[in-house]
Amino acid sequence: MTVRVVVSKEVAPGERRVALTPDVIGRLGTAGVAVVVEAGAGRDAGYPDSDYDKAGATVVAAGSGLDQADVLACVGLPALGALRAGQAVVGLLQPLLHPETMADLAAREVTVVSLDGLPRTLPRAQAMDALSSQANAAGYKAVLVAAEHFGRYFPLLITAAGTSKPAEVLVLGAGVAGLQAIGTARRLGAVVRAYDVRPAARDEVRSLGAQYVELASVGPAAGEGGYARQLTPEEAAAQRAELAGHIARHDIVITTAQVPGRRPPELVSAEATAAMRPGSVVVDMGASGLGGNVAGSVPGEVVVTPGGVTIVGAPDLASRLATSASAAYARNLSALLSHLVVDGELRVDLDDEITAGVVVAHRGELVHPATAALLGRPAPKEATA
Repeated sequence: MTVRVVVSKEVAPGERRVALTPDVIGRLGTAGVAVVVEAGAGRDAGYPDSDYDKAGATVVAAGSGLDQADVLACVGLPALGALRAGQAVVGLLQPLLHPETMADLAAREVTVVSLDGLPRTLPRAQAMDALSSQANAAGYKAVLVAAEHFGRYFPLLITAAGTSKPAEVLVLGAGVAGLQAIGTARRLGAVVRAYDVRPAARDEVRSLGAQYVELASVGPAAGEGGYARQLTPEEAAAQRAELAGHIARHDIVITTAQVPGRRPPELVSAEATAAMRPGSVVVDMGASGLGGNVAGSVPGEVVVTPGGVTIVGAPDLASRLATSASAAYARNLSALLSHLVVDGELRVDLDDEITAGVVVAHRGELVHPATAALLGRPAPKEATA
């Protein structure tokens, strides 16, 4: 037996990534997975249909793959209307932001698997960690976007025409995205400083050659699973006030802070950007429909303040690096599929820690406690055991 996994073109506006790339087709075949790719699914990411065909996937007409799917593989939320009972969907589905959609899929007896819930601290789950791989791509791209909008060089340059001092970059948040942004900005020759509420980030920042910004107003705020906890309103206000002085002294600010399923914390106030020099650039990686890290940022848009500061609302940076981001995501997804597929069948064992973390709905029920709680529903006992 084999599990038929179908890859279709992503439906979110501007999304260029693809869920599976040709290089993982062979390893999935040995795990009992047959891959069906709808025509054009990988084109925007730089993977033509011919590459999938050569790798051993079956290429079918666009829009026709779902009829033969056991599993629909995607990056973000796909078009869900045609999914039927017994099928599964796997991707970065953000169930905490879309609990009603998850409940609808559960009611239709669709199995929902979201890589957002992967227990990232488990060593055996690292190969499946799509959040980290995509944050890595986004952090790299954030610096390139900042450089594109910045009117000066990043490095110190001494030329016959004069000396250009290095750009001063502040990265707020030193998770995977932030650390990649720090490393990239350093490689471009900038002077880099960084801040994070998690004490463990201090040594990581310094190991990359950046300076760590210490705030006296906010204590440690490490949360579960490697994330920062949400600050109290009083802590957040004190943090913004103290950060404002640091922000004003930098040419470029890159913000990366997010809280799963909640509004991103606002780190950069309108007063802080007003105090920055004209020509400065702020890249808000936390920009979303829920808000962002920067006052006045708009997801997907570039805003120039009256004081000449450019604010880039950039929630889609991994998609802008579609070829590399897709390659990494495909490896994460293929590792998860290899874990879930046993003897040519998709097995959902909720006693397994990885499976319990990623499965949101199964056999007509919402089985993920956090998603069920958002709708006021208790999770089934077997899901919480």
